[in-house]
Amino acid sequence: MNPAVRERARARGWRATGGAMVAGGLLALAAGWGLAVWWVPSFATVRTGAAASDAWLLDRHGEPLHSLRVDPRIRRLEWVPLDRVSPAVVAAVIAVEDRRFGRHPGVDPVAVATALQARLSQGSGPPRGASTLAMQVASLIDPRLAAGGARRSLGQKLRQAVAAVALTVRWRPEQILEAYLNLAPLRGELVGIGAAAQGLFGRDPSALDAAEAWLVAALLARPNATAEQVARRACRLAQGGSPAVACDRLQAVAHHRLRAAPRIAPAVALAPHAARALLGVDGASRVSSLDRGLQAWAVEAVADQLERLAGRHVADAALLVVDNRSGEVLAWVGNGGDRSSARHVDGVRAPRQAGSTLKPLLYQMAMERGQLTAASLLDDAPLDLPAPGGLYVPRNYDRRYAGWVSLRSALASSLNVPAVRTLVLVGPDAFADRLRQLGFSDVSREGEHYGYSLALGSAEVRLEQLVNAYRTIANGGLASPLRWTPLPAGVAVQGRRVMDAATAFIVADILADRDAASATFGFTSALATRVWTGVKTGTSKDMRDNWCIGFSSRYTVGAWVGNFDGSPMRDVSGVSGAAPLWQATMERLHRDDPAPAPIPPPGLVRAAVRFDAAARSSAGEPPRLEWFVAGSEQSGVGVAAPPGGARIGYPGDGVVLALDPDIPPERQRVLFSARMARAGERWVLGGEVLGPAERPWSWAPRPGVHRLQLVDAGGRVIDEVGFEVRGRLSGAGRGG
Repeated sequence: MNPAVRERARARGWRATGGAMVAGGLLALAAGWGLAVWWVPSFATVRTGAAASDAWLLDRHGEPLHSLRVDPRIRRLEWVPLDRVSPAVVAAVIAVEDRRFGRHPGVDPVAVATALQARLSQGSGPPRGASTLAMQVASLIDPRLAAGGARRSLGQKLRQAVAAVALTVRWRPEQILEAYLNLAPLRGELVGIGAAAQGLFGRDPSALDAAEAWLVAALLARPNATAEQVARRACRLAQGGSPAVACDRLQAVAHHRLRAAPRIAPAVALAPHAARALLGVDGASRVSSLDRGLQAWAVEAVADQLERLAGRHVADAALLVVDNRSGEVLAWVGNGGDRSSARHVDGVRAPRQAGSTLKPLLYQMAMERGQLTAASLLDDAPLDLPAPGGLYVPRNYDRRYAGWVSLRSALASSLNVPAVRTLVLVGPDAFADRLRQLGFSDVSREGEHYGYSLALGSAEVRLEQLVNAYRTIANGGLASPLRWTPLPAGVAVQGRRVMDAATAFIVADILADRDAASATFGFTSALATRVWTGVKTGTSKDMRDNWCIGFSSRYTVGAWVGNFDGSPMRDVSGVSGAAPLWQATMERLHRDDPAPAPIPPPGLVRAAVRFDAAARSSAGEPPRLEWFVAGSEQSGVGVAAPPGGARIGYPGDGVVLALDPDIPPERQRVLFSARMARAGERWVLGGEVLGPAERPWSWAPRPGVHRLQLVDAGGRVIDEVGFEVRGRLSGAGRGG
């Protein structure tokens, strides 16, 4: 007999004998042990237990908003049904892992006999595997059956074989194959065909081609091999296989796809910051209060506004939309995406300086305490107040002063000095307490820590806190927490009273008064909307934060723009930075909703009020109808002349002014101002007549000690102060 034929016959004999021995041994083992020794879970149980490493944030209607990885150990996506796996992958995996899959009882006697023959003939060489897909699935289900080191023990092998037989009895072949494709580690932290297809090839499992299928099959044995090693193994496996793939094609795909770190982009990415805040580590999906349609629009709106501001050094923005009645958050955009200076920072919850956004809360408190009305006159003139570090000298945004103005005009025009004067009335400690009552948890120190600058937003606040405080105004002074999940049907929100309803209404009316705001913002600014809205802007020190917060009768919207790296913006004001984003959002919310103005609460009266000549000439306050808390109404408002007539308002007697060497000389000015100055009264500095005192006089400072006098038409000194200018200044002209 031909030696080769004799060898093939001997091999067939080995396989037949070995197969019979193995089959008989397994039957005896199963009979002795019993299938009860190995409890095989149902396919549905295994599928349910293979939780994805990503959790889903859903909107209020159950629509997907964002997928977020919550399991740091592995990367596994949603379970992939077998009919969504490329046929090329199925064919390659069966050809490599279990050629007779579906034609054996879970253990392949022929493969076992062949492996046994190879082991006996090779001696100490590398063992030849005989594991079937069912055996591998059994090990993936129960880690006790997996090899603890390089090889399984004989006991593990036997238990794995019994489990595979039981698994084949209980599961259909396609379920075994589907489970294997979803449970098998494929590369690094990637587990399952879904994660491998997305992370390595950027495709859906159904779209993998023949080359990618052979690479997947090659990875099953050595998931962490180098790209070159995987390509060589895939080349050997594909030789004579179906579908056939050339080796150079396999090498090219492996080089391109397996060298880079796997990357899986979120399947839906509309709310990354909300997802990080709301999703737990258990992998469970969560239903949020967000609305997918509005959220998707908001993401685009933020990106569009950042694009418009790109030339002004603005990299970050945030937007928050809430329902007034329920407090449900409907849209939450924490950042602007790829252009961001810190894309993972959530602008909705990041503390930033408040700017002028706290002024409505301050004026409401003063009116609630009966210290002011909306018609009360406040002096918008230079002011210096003692502070721990010296003098606190607030200035208006445009460095101008309006004289005596009503509270309505001061708030609508966002004047700084009247707000500081109001804080002097209310007291920093009392105002800080009120801010904490409204939910500003970052205002954690006593008012004296912040000083009078608290009126101008020196404290750090968060967008979510500002939005809820303005929502409290819109709700007539009733406060309740924001909700990030839908309010159950039939449940009413019970608010707690933080503000008096009447004065909250007056503040809302002022914030909606376009006539009062027109002197500063005009009638056609980004603060104007088609429906009734109240709105306030704010800009922090050095142009680092720009806010726009406002409400309609249905919604409260807060927008912020700035830079999370702390760098200042360039030429961005309240109406050019955040306001256009706020306005667009309000128009979107009310495109089909007329949003009527609120109804005045009990305890309010509307009365005609006139301002005396001094107030009119100083601030231009025309007669009007004004809202008052019942009992506080006034028909006429005037300014009482100080004893002895006019007085110098600024500078104060003994003030020391320092020249700034970093500011060009022509830009440095001191404004002399007088209270109740009349026609003919003049400024005299060191014996030199400067000009009329009816309006503030701009003077170019020069070093030295100076004596400023306010004189009447006859040259009589009405008031005088002494002050000093320190520092060096060259080339300073004289101002007028």
